[in-house]
Amino acid sequence: MSPTATATAMPPAVLSRSSCLLSSAVRLRSFSRTLGSASSFAAPGRPPRSSRAQSVHASSASDPPLDVCVKASTTVPHRLGDCPFSQRVLLTLEEKHLPYDLKLIDFANKPEWFLEISPESKVPVVKLDEKWVADSDIITQSLEEKYPDPPLATPPEKASVGSKIFSTFIGFLKSKDPNDGTEQALLTELTSFDDYLKENGPFVNGSMLSAADLSLGPKLYHLEIALSHYKSWSVPESLKYVRAYMKSIFSMDSFVKTRALPEDVIAGWRPKVIG
Repeated sequence: MSPTATATAMPPAVLSRSSCLLSSAVRLRSFSRTLGSASSFAAPGRPPRSSRAQSVHASSASDPPLDVCVKASTTVPHRLGDCPFSQRVLLTLEEKHLPYDLKLIDFANKPEWFLEISPESKVPVVKLDEKWVADSDIITQSLEEKYPDPPLATPPEKASVGSKIFSTFIGFLKSKDPNDGTEQALLTELTSFDDYLKENGPFVNGSMLSAADLSLGPKLYHLEIALSHYKSWSVPESLKYVRAYMKSIFSMDSFVKTRALPEDVIAGWRPKVIG
């Protein structure tokens, strides 16, 4: 699928169990991007300014585009930002071949219309059935119910596989004490996931890509970039199934189209590392 993008004026137009906080004060202009790694992303308020939108159309989709608000890049104009929860939603839309209007939100200068639909300044936010819906858990479940083909639902007994990797990654990333056990906690979760993939892979739901992969993939992408930059750390080669899983997910066309730039991932995690 080769998406096409057109910039249009943005018309006026709502943390969850797992979330990230944005504390970057970098000022960037609102923009549109041409597309070709918790469940919401929040940021402190700033004076509003205008934003722009991009329409992405899948040739197989007959439904009108869905409005999707996501964080904008803080390092490069006209690019998607570093929120893994927004990428999760975009991956779902891409894998379901659904058209969408991407609203790239300048978090340094959030427009008034965005604050009206998302008072807590959280992304992603998607307009479904004329209602703005926040939280990537709720959004992706709603998309699965409304657009069941192709199916992406993960069987309930497999839905929590790898779910502790992200929190242990954050703990290790923020750690200042090499002996506090945070690295081992992460290794324990990654080893458990490696064992699971060895017996049940290559994806969480066996041979079928599912919602669990679309949630875990962006988090592992952040893990790889942030730990390499701030800790000179990488997933051990002994965890070959995890490494193969990451390589497979990161190389998907939908992932390449929706991933953040490495410099945005690094900038996004800097406050947690320094703070």
